[in-house]
Amino acid sequence: MPQERIIVEATASAPVGVVWDAYTTPDQITQWNFASDDWHCPTATVDLREGGTFTSRMEAKDGSMGFDFAGTYTRIVPNERIEYAFGDRHAVVAFTALGERTGVKVAFDPETRFPIEQQRSGWAAILGNLCRHVARG
Repeated sequence: MPQERIIVEATASAPVGVVWDAYTTPDQITQWNFASDDWHCPTATVDLREGGTFTSRMEAKDGSMGFDFAGTYTRIVPNERIEYAFGDRHAVVAFTALGERTGVKVAFDPETRFPIEQQRSGWAAILGNLCRHVARG
């Protein structure tokens, strides 16, 4: 029986257009897309269209390890929703305009190698970095 999706949510202190741009622009993705301060995202690519692909390179700052997080967009609704497949897993990112703030909800299929709570906390940390990035302007 497949596992239920993991859901992480946050509220960003910026309008939805600003948050959308930060989430979909490679130069901005590299500034927030990592789970802890000892990691970074040196490169990112985005072809933001259904059937387009994305890649974010995540690496430990000390060079000890790294991996590419990559996938294919399956549905794009500008400023509202991004759906993508990565390997045999799927994720949905929903953006909700809340005046000058934006709700961001990510639901994703878990993997089997790492505990659910570790996956949830890692994705929540990345979402927190996104919120801090857009709050800085």
